[in-house]
Amino acid sequence: MAAIIPAGEVVWGIQLPIQSQSTIYVQDWEPGSGPAELALIAQAADRAGAAYVAVCDHVGIPRPADESMSSTWYDTVATLAWLGALTERVWLLSHVYVLAYRHPLVTAKAFATLDHLTGGRAVLGVGAGHLASEFEVLGVDHADRGPATDRAIEVIRAAFEEEYPTIGGPGAEVGVGMRPRPERPGGPPIWVGGSSAPAIRRAARLGDGWLPQGPPAMGMRAAVETIRSERAAAGLSESFDLGINGAPIAIGGVVENLPEWALRGRPEEIAESIRRYTSLGANQVQVRFIAASAADYAEQLERFGNEVWPLVAG
Repeated sequence: MAAIIPAGEVVWGIQLPIQSQSTIYVQDWEPGSGPAELALIAQAADRAGAAYVAVCDHVGIPRPADESMSSTWYDTVATLAWLGALTERVWLLSHVYVLAYRHPLVTAKAFATLDHLTGGRAVLGVGAGHLASEFEVLGVDHADRGPATDRAIEVIRAAFEEEYPTIGGPGAEVGVGMRPRPERPGGPPIWVGGSSAPAIRRAARLGDGWLPQGPPAMGMRAAVETIRSERAAAGLSESFDLGINGAPIAIGGVVENLPEWALRGRPEEIAESIRRYTSLGANQVQVRFIAASAADYAEQLERFGNEVWPLVAG
């Protein structure tokens, strides 16, 4: 287990638009967009200095949940692999991969291969999932999703660390050969997602980092303290990648009906707001942009990386 963000540094990343289109956050231009626009934005993030681009995970959205969630959810690993061939340095993050949906050795194989093919750029963000009807369609026990996630992380770590892991199911005790090996020793880091108390404790005990999904009920400061105390009690390293979700950002351009909590204004004003997040103990900030088009989104990304982030990091 190891953090990947160097001590004393703060980084930023994005969850990509287009590849998931829930009505909660989809923008008007996304449904008409496709691979070309997705590549444009990912490559802009790569140039702008983003630490990662992230892709969500759902297999299928049963009716009537599709009315609010939509049915557009690009496959996580296929999309990350495609983006890996189109970018040069950015990390490729699943935010988050629902471990209970698949055998853990299947997940380990997919992300070890992704890491191998992209020169060590995979980051496995994991979660317990939430949509009960999707669990039912897949024949997975929704009530057991938390313990199943814990068990899966143990198996995945073994497969990342050893070519012949001896855990993972019937017959695994003889050793199950798994190549290609991940590029990184020990495999991709595992960042655990979720803002519930059990998810925060899971991140502390089993993860290399934490990916909050919305503000935790206990508050961000309390969540950070919980992670630190849980890790200290377990004798784990203080080194840990702590994430925070930032407010939406609008840099330049004209977008109607901006929410009042959106960050806007001069680069110095936006940077000052982001520094408040890092003062809570986070060393990675996930940002998103309110844009009029994919081209506008890509332009804002590059402006953020060139004009705003140096003021935050500095």
